[in-house]
Amino acid sequence: FAAEGPVFSSGHDLKELSSEDDVKHHTQVFELCAEVMTLIQKLPVPVIAKVNGLATAAGCQLVASCDIAVASEKSQFATPGVNIGLFCSTPGVALGRSLPRKVALEMLFTGEPLSAHEALMHGLVSKVVPEDKLEEETMKISQKICESSKSVLALGKATFYRQITQDLDTAYKITTKVMVDNLTLRDGQEGIEAFVQKRKPVWSH
Repeated sequence: FAAEGPVFSSGHDLKELSSEDDVKHHTQVFELCAEVMTLIQKLPVPVIAKVNGLATAAGCQLVASCDIAVASEKSQFATPGVNIGLFCSTPGVALGRSLPRKVALEMLFTGEPLSAHEALMHGLVSKVVPEDKLEEETMKISQKICESSKSVLALGKATFYRQITQDLDTAYKITTKVMVDNLTLRDGQEGIEAFVQKRKPVWSH
């Protein structure tokens, strides 16, 4: 995900949330947003946010929902809804799963932004680079990912999100089975054979 212009994403259009529209409309807006955020984690490919500018409210939620986020040094991240009387409850779902609880709550309670480097320190973004290096660094990560097997990546991503909410024993039971399943994939065997034979793997995709 990338944006054109000085703002990555400012979230919902508040004009859509006025009292002129009814509860049904408001419900549809937030349900659609939640669907988009959850679909990101269900996609079989890694999703990268390339952030160059301000990401607020649902825009900040979008960054937190992506698998990887690369930000320019000028980027900022905030959930300022509390300041206009609309607490960022749905962004709080993604923030609470990406950031330490006290950091997420300070953002939600005050609306004050995190700098790019603060976001990196707390785990909201993966990497911070100068603005003129943002495209290059994002593409470098994308290209490295594209060198791997699509089926293996899909299995790995789905498993990561499945196990992360489980207790330790359950997580290891899930991932132990998946490691065995991974070995049954054509690309699982191809990768091991290529490593043993000291050659580059040829993935089935």
